[in-house]
Amino acid sequence: MVDVVNGVLNWVATPAMVVSLLLFYPPYYLFKTCYSFLSYLFPEDLTGKVVLITGASSGIGEQLAYQYALKRASLVLVARREWSLRKVADQSFQLGAPDVIILPGDVANPEDCKRFWTILYAMLASQDVNFWGSVQTTFAALPHLKRSRGRIVVTASATGWNPVPRMTFYNAANAALINFYETLRTELGSQVGITIVTPGWIESEMSKGKFLKDHGEMEVDQEMRDAQIGLFPVEYAKNCAKAMVQAARQGERYLTVPSWFSTMYLWRVFAPEVVEFCYRLLYMHRHGGSQADAPSKKMAEAGAKQLLYPTSLRSDDIKDD
Repeated sequence: MVDVVNGVLNWVATPAMVVSLLLFYPPYYLFKTCYSFLSYLFPEDLTGKVVLITGASSGIGEQLAYQYALKRASLVLVARREWSLRKVADQSFQLGAPDVIILPGDVANPEDCKRFWTILYAMLASQDVNFWGSVQTTFAALPHLKRSRGRIVVTASATGWNPVPRMTFYNAANAALINFYETLRTELGSQVGITIVTPGWIESEMSKGKFLKDHGEMEVDQEMRDAQIGLFPVEYAKNCAKAMVQAARQGERYLTVPSWFSTMYLWRVFAPEVVEFCYRLLYMHRHGGSQADAPSKKMAEAGAKQLLYPTSLRSDDIKDD
């Protein structure tokens, strides 16, 4: 009987789903457009709200702190580098944040995550919390987020749905992160809002060339950076942070920055062989060759990075751990 049912569904399900999607999508798209427009006109007021930002000592996290400070939100900044956090906190105060708390620690450490929320809950138990972070911190934060009907904004990467060569584990980690929060959104329903952000190449320590090498140490390798980014334009971290704050205020489910990068998803779905061919052509060198032989690196050095990279990426100075 199961074979018969599956056989019938193999013939019927696909055309039925296509027809139902064609009928459903126009009114659904109209509703989404109207809702998005109203959300843009009347975004959430962040004055007095509490925003916890992980990875706040540099890159997107640092710029998020400044953007939320301009909206007069109270900030809780988490990162490993205390001296960098203090600089970000000072700047946030100057930009208008009424209160800034710094919590040095590692979000990969479950004990640190519990400590963050023990301290935060004791101080801010009655307030709404918007939360930026990752899996360990999410588990620690969920009880309070449910009570306050807060929002999680998770920064993954477009490589989670558009994997690029030579970043296998990074691609896989971001795909796992996206699916974790997709599942969590279904489980939580309207209790906690979730916005999943999948940036393309953004001005950061990574796009400056900071990579974890095979021997386990962090190093700056701008040749590897040029080979990875190639002809992709790099967005300013400040612009990315602005878009993320606006998406959170509007209650958006997804955000890709820069927005044009989301068109790559259509190519991935409808013509994956074409995308794979182009990536192999640009990123993969001949067998036995070095990374310096990759066409993407040669194109970057031929002038692409002068046009497509922010000036901040032309220096190899990064914040030390």
